[in-house]
This record gives sequence, C-alpha cells and structure tokens, in this order.
Amino acid sequence: MRKRILLAAALLGPAPALAHVVAAPGEAKAGSYAAIAFRVGHGCGADDATVRLRVEIPDGVASARPQPKTGWTIAIEKSDEADPARRRATAVTWTGRLPDDQFDDFSLLMKLPAQAGDLVFPVVQTCEAGESQWTEIADPARPGQKLTHPAPVVRLTPAAPVDDMAGMPGMKH
Repeated sequence: MRKRILLAAALLGPAPALAHVVAAPGEAKAGSYAAIAFRVGHGCGADDATVRLRVEIPDGVASARPQPKTGWTIAIEKSDEADPARRRATAVTWTGRLPDDQFDDFSLLMKLPAQAGDLVFPVVQTCEAGESQWTEIADPARPGQKLTHPAPVVRLTPAAPVDDMAGMPGMKH
C-alpha cells in the first residue's frame, strides 16, 4: 500500500512548494548566524529562463552576505546610513542565466534577529520574457489562505537559554 501511495505522489508531479521560490531551510534559531538558500524551481513560464533574482532583506537582519555563483554577478543594495559602518544589506541581486528546466539555490549567510517569529523575504524573479513577484504575505487573520505568489518565509524559533559557562572547557558549576 505504501508503495502505491509513493507512486501516486510521484505521478502527481512536484509538490506545490517546488513551484515557488522558497527559503531552505525554512526555520532557524533567532539570534543565530544561518545560511539560507532561496531555491528557484523553474523559470517564469515554459522555456523562460531566469536571468535575475532579487531578494529583499527584512529589517532586523544585521548582516547578509551572498554566496558567489559561477557565471552570475552579484549586486548588494545597502541602507543609506550616514555612518558607513552602520550600513546593512537591504537587498541582494544575482544576475546570470538559469534555464527553465533546471533549479538552483541562491544563498545568503545572515545574522538573524534575536526575536522569534516569521521573517519574510520578498523576491522578484526576472526571466527572459517575464517576471514573477514572490511578494505576497499571508494574513494571520486568515489561516489557510491560498497565495499564488507567496514570499519566502523563515520561521525564527526561540534561542535556547545560554549557559555562559557550558561551552568553556573545565568550567563546571
């Protein structure tokens, strides 16, 4: 019976989450450094290759550093703080070419906010002949709401209480 269910699932095609730009992993510890990949599962339409991916960085993310990709250029938009040391990345754009029949991950190493909750990353996927704006945000007052172009979300879970001495060799109390 289990084999039939797996076969039926395979025949039905990819899961709906693969049809969107999604964050992987979709969960991280609040206040941590985490590498989050924005997975592009397809182009904007049939035979419409992705040529640009722009990821907006939410307020509260202290730093965001993109992972380089062979064949792609990267542009980092920064906040307009007067003090250059206080400027932070507000968006990252990769430009290159990803054929519609392939997928890829576009990764950022980020210092996440200390507060638990959902971080929403609006993404614009530009293709050779079209564009998909993955920017819709779920309304908490409407659970189960179906979105056609949902923004990727990373759920921040509470950080475990820190025992300042636990990580120091020879320090017991």
